[in-house]
Amino acid sequence: MPIVIPEKLPAFDILKDENIFVMNDWRAYSQDIRPLQICIVNLMPTKEETETQLIRMLANTPLQVDLHLVRMDSHDSKNTRQEHLDNFYQTFDEIKHRKFDGMIITGAPVETLPYEEVDYWTELAEIMTYTKSNVFSTLHLCWGAQAALYYHYGVQRKMLEQKLFGVYLHDVKDLKSRLMRGFDEQFFAPHSRYTQIEREEFSKVPNIKILAESDEAGVHIASLKNRRQIFVQGHGEYDKFTLKKEYDRDIGKGLDTKVPLNYYVADDPSKEVIMKWRSHAQLFFSNWLNYCVYQETPYDINQIEPLEQ
Repeated sequence: MPIVIPEKLPAFDILKDENIFVMNDWRAYSQDIRPLQICIVNLMPTKEETETQLIRMLANTPLQVDLHLVRMDSHDSKNTRQEHLDNFYQTFDEIKHRKFDGMIITGAPVETLPYEEVDYWTELAEIMTYTKSNVFSTLHLCWGAQAALYYHYGVQRKMLEQKLFGVYLHDVKDLKSRLMRGFDEQFFAPHSRYTQIEREEFSKVPNIKILAESDEAGVHIASLKNRRQIFVQGHGEYDKFTLKKEYDRDIGKGLDTKVPLNYYVADDPSKEVIMKWRSHAQLFFSNWLNYCVYQETPYDINQIEPLEQ
């Protein structure tokens, strides 16, 4: 089954050309099933790129997904066309009256700022509070994961001496976890950040389990045991050339950014990029939709109950 998105969304043609099953609104609503209601709170400045990456992950499933895109009303997005925002995005005020089977809160390039100094922190905090009663399972990515762990549980991050940047090998810590179902014992995933939540900080969170971590990149995936909140410090959704774009951008700004590790052939930026994380990334998102959302959420979405630790 497909993911339902507006036919004029730029991702529609991109993903259709990749043979990914996307469906427009009118065709989907003629079918007699209840699609999963999934919301993406997109905090990234390059919204079109991020939404395409996440839709690509969510579309790799037999489930029908009805997607909603949300932006911060308290932030002026300078890197996305206003026409795109007006046509495809809603504000939190426009969706807070309803419930969702699942929500994704993305990362954001604001990790060097104290959380409270981020211009949309108050609005994001309101959204994170909302998820506890109105979303069955919330998936937090990168800075979104760090922000949620801080807001909900007081978990602290630390600044790294240099940017953690590259594609790292991870060990699965619980192969019986529904989120890790079908995973190999080891897998690769990209990371790109200046901050880190260390393993010991996760002990502040009641009923949390670390599911995947790396000797070099630290904890990658952790989840509450009831899977209502999931935290991912890496970027499995990145496409093949995302790290290259970031590296070229940093070098263009004169930053002393190291070549992303284990990404280019022989770690040489003049050589080819080798993508080695796609299959596990798609499996992770499919597992989330199937085992954490579809098989757990009430058929009557209004019966979603508040999160209990």
